[in-house]
Amino acid sequence: MIGHTPRRTTSVALLIVVLAALALSGCGGDRAAAEGEDPKQVDSTALPEVGKCRNLSHDDVSEAYNFDKYVPCDEPHNAETFGAGPLPDEFKDAGYGDEKVNEWAFSQCRKLLEDYVGSDQSLLMRSMLSHVYFGPSEKAWDEGARWIRCDVVGGGQQGAEYVDLPTTTRNLLKVKKVEDIEDRWMVCATGKTVTSPKVPCSDSHKMRAVTTIKLGEAKDKFLGVEDSKKKAAQYCRGSVNAWLGYPESFEYGYTWFGEKEWKAGNRWAICWAATKE
Repeated sequence: MIGHTPRRTTSVALLIVVLAALALSGCGGDRAAAEGEDPKQVDSTALPEVGKCRNLSHDDVSEAYNFDKYVPCDEPHNAETFGAGPLPDEFKDAGYGDEKVNEWAFSQCRKLLEDYVGSDQSLLMRSMLSHVYFGPSEKAWDEGARWIRCDVVGGGQQGAEYVDLPTTTRNLLKVKKVEDIEDRWMVCATGKTVTSPKVPCSDSHKMRAVTTIKLGEAKDKFLGVEDSKKKAAQYCRGSVNAWLGYPESFEYGYTWFGEKEWKAGNRWAICWAATKE
């Protein structure tokens, strides 16, 4: 199964300022705000505000930019902006929607999210938390806007539907033992296949994401589809068997990722165990 593919977005910075947005002058554009959008954000060249919350849909996160209105973070919301920052000079001439920079953005925001929620990549991939990223509109880009915004969303990981987040997700996954994390923040599957709908583990489920395994190192070339699947299946069989305490029989599954994710720095596969819950 191929997991999340890095989606199209605008060029991004090598340096993303977490929890400190530096104001840029100018806020322009003559496009009328669509329903649910904040007119002040539309076509703005200013850096997005960090610490703001929103309610995003799957359609929203498929776009390269987003100007949805803020909602108070102590009210129901499924997205929180945890990082924003300007582009370095090396990207000043990059084209709008540059794919190589898009791959970098996927990797960079993921690393920042690990730090923000207090997790490593393995745990984050088994959680209900994931990141999305946005850049300025094309009009703002043409006017010189060069920034990136990273949001954490309560869902999306392995296709899970979005759920409400707490007032802040800072250090939400920072625990001494994984078992101490509430099940509502861990991802499970409703059926006995990894392609079945994903839900928080606090909901009824038949499979749980229990471990991850590494398929390669940073400088390794993509293994290819068949070799990735074969290695993931082999490694996950042993990993899940150990997690279950070496039972006489067990059921397991695995999620492997494609070449785009590999280029973005994802060298992992997720291992799933069938459960009795």
